[in-house]
Amino acid sequence: MSRAGTKGVSRAEREQQILAVAIEEFGRRGHARASVADIAARAGISKPLVYGYFDSKDGLYLACLHHVGRLLVDAVAAARTHEGSPRHALDTLAAVFTAIDGCRYAWSLLYDPTLPPAGPVHDTAHHYRGRLAGMGAAGSARLLAAAGHRDPLDHAFLDHLWQYTVTAVMRWWIDHPEQSPADMAARSARVLGALGPR
Repeated sequence: MSRAGTKGVSRAEREQQILAVAIEEFGRRGHARASVADIAARAGISKPLVYGYFDSKDGLYLACLHHVGRLLVDAVAAARTHEGSPRHALDTLAAVFTAIDGCRYAWSLLYDPTLPPAGPVHDTAHHYRGRLAGMGAAGSARLLAAAGHRDPLDHAFLDHLWQYTVTAVMRWWIDHPEQSPADMAARSARVLGALGPR
């Protein structure tokens, strides 16, 4: 007996269905604890079919990494309207909310602490993390320079705060699925605005 939804679906569409489920499973449970069997069951297909598309668990994780990595990098790169001003941070968050609305576990997947210590999965995650960190560091440097602050430790401090703030925001959003990207952008503007000088 065939599983539901396995007929009449193109390869590209099937891959996207598998990726959508896998991103959430890997994002929720981590590389170490997620299983291909559970991903296949949630996608309504067989485990061998997943392997037929992606070869291995790591092959599937790599496909997920490339999907979310490109989404995040493209979103952050596009959010440069107010570069060098405090508004840039809000634009960046708004762009990320919109880009990953369909896969809210993207950040958790990319920054998964259970990834292997070496190999293609590790290297690919660090590639995308590095690109995001580089853009974040450049934005921090421009913001501080515009305010007349050139202390390298200030730069390192702000960059550290930004990375952990984005992670905290993404985790909060996962816990509040009723919040739309527009809701999150507005909330971020209110909360971050309240932290500014009076």
